[in-house]
Amino acid sequence: MKKLFLPVLIGILLLISGCSSQSSEKKESSDKTITYQSENGPVKVPANPKRVVVLASLAGNVMALNVPIVGIDAWSKDNPKFQDKLKDAKVVTDEDLEKIIDLNPDLIIGLSNTKNIDKLKKIAPTVTYTYGKADYLTQHIEIGKLLNKEKEAADWVNDFKKRAEADGKEIQAKIGDNATISVVESFDKQLYVFGNNWGRGTEVLYQAMKLPMPKNVEEKALKPGYYTISPEVLPDYAGDYLVLSKNADSDTSFEETNTYKNIPAVKNKHVIEVNSKEFYFNDPITLDYQLETLKKGLLGN
Repeated sequence: MKKLFLPVLIGILLLISGCSSQSSEKKESSDKTITYQSENGPVKVPANPKRVVVLASLAGNVMALNVPIVGIDAWSKDNPKFQDKLKDAKVVTDEDLEKIIDLNPDLIIGLSNTKNIDKLKKIAPTVTYTYGKADYLTQHIEIGKLLNKEKEAADWVNDFKKRAEADGKEIQAKIGDNATISVVESFDKQLYVFGNNWGRGTEVLYQAMKLPMPKNVEEKALKPGYYTISPEVLPDYAGDYLVLSKNADSDTSFEETNTYKNIPAVKNKHVIEVNSKEFYFNDPITLDYQLETLKKGLLGN
């Protein structure tokens, strides 16, 4: 019996030892960190984050790199293009400290104006960015560095640049090199025109595809990012083509006025209507959708 039992016992011990070793390796892997050089200095962050809280407009960058999000801002959660990947994420703000603790994050991402940063740092490694400090493509590569996926981020950026440049040339060949485009949004009973770095397709149109904006828009909106106008002066800011960013709960009564109906872009059916909630951001998921939508709208396909 002893001779029969001994090999069995040895086998069991080897199995337990192997499982223990695998468990130890798994734990060691999950605890591995990298040092990210943030705006505010080096920060130790997980090499393979699994529970990220995003308190800013950067959720699409994180999702594009296939990193799980457990906590998200309300604007991102409300984006129809994000809902599949964010269906289990909880809406939190920088003041919901207890909710964030309950989410057990291993990384928190915010903007430089995020509140309670010192308290958030005690919950998990926290990294913030100043909006607009880096251009929209560099910003994605920075998120890639933070998430230990710089190559994936850079590969997407290079591919996007090529696609957008090609689309821009095709569009200009059809509508003309000098045809101008305006991006207008109705929000809270106000109209806004946008420069070249305020989401809503502006980065795609003006930076990536290199299409021109009207002179008045360039003078008023380019530097600050956006400019508030009244419906009465919209004709002065409307280009040959008009991208109209619309929200279901915003006032769109200006569209029924003769002032609007007599704008050449409107009369020529050169208006591309888009859903504001799908067009707000400038992350890869949104940019790819904007590029597809705007190309179709401008080429009339």
